[in-house]
Amino acid sequence: MKRILLMVLRNIVFVPYWWIKLCWYAAHTDDYPEEKKYAFLRLIDEHAIEGGNIHIDVHGAENIPKEKGFMFFPNHQGLFDVLAIIRACPVPFSVVAKKEVGEIPFLKQVFACMKAFIIDREDLKQSMQVIVNVIREVKAGRNYLIFPEGTRSKNGNHPQEFKGGSFKAAMKARCPIVPVALIDTYKAFDTGSAAPLTVQVHFLKPMCYDEYKDMKSTEIAAEVRRRVEETIQEYGGWD
Repeated sequence: MKRILLMVLRNIVFVPYWWIKLCWYAAHTDDYPEEKKYAFLRLIDEHAIEGGNIHIDVHGAENIPKEKGFMFFPNHQGLFDVLAIIRACPVPFSVVAKKEVGEIPFLKQVFACMKAFIIDREDLKQSMQVIVNVIREVKAGRNYLIFPEGTRSKNGNHPQEFKGGSFKAAMKARCPIVPVALIDTYKAFDTGSAAPLTVQVHFLKPMCYDEYKDMKSTEIAAEVRRRVEETIQEYGGWD
């Protein structure tokens, strides 16, 4: 909470304007190009992160596919994860977010701007429709992010099991799978501190369709988790 307050206070002059514009984009998201909305989100994100004494250390930006229609699969540590990836990624993307997060003020408007899909894990039919929608959107050239753990890890930089079902959309869309390793993002909001913090975002080498086409979804999940954990260990996040 201290860091969030610091983010707001250090940008207090801009906050009313940003909030009005964010709400406008959220309510009229189909009227504006994705690139314009994403550039605005990155502007807010950059100021908030700097105001909150956070530095984003980006690795592997060259691994982000040049061709549109790919999917990010990061480990999940908390609410700051998406903000860190937006700051690190110059290419527009959207997300699949769980219902509980989709109702949080500010994130609700951000997700609306991104045309995110909100998934209700208690409603199987709705969840299946979200997968179908993501497949369609990715095939049409939009980029998406799914947290394959399904929920945040409560064990710092140690990921939970990556669920095979999270990769069904990528498999059906036959798109590049981009593993993303996040290190120390949980410290942004979970420690109660506003001290200077460095967070790491690692975009790993994509898995192209030819690489995973003969694998089961559970095997893809295990391999993506292995690569993420290996990167976390290599860069000192394995405490």
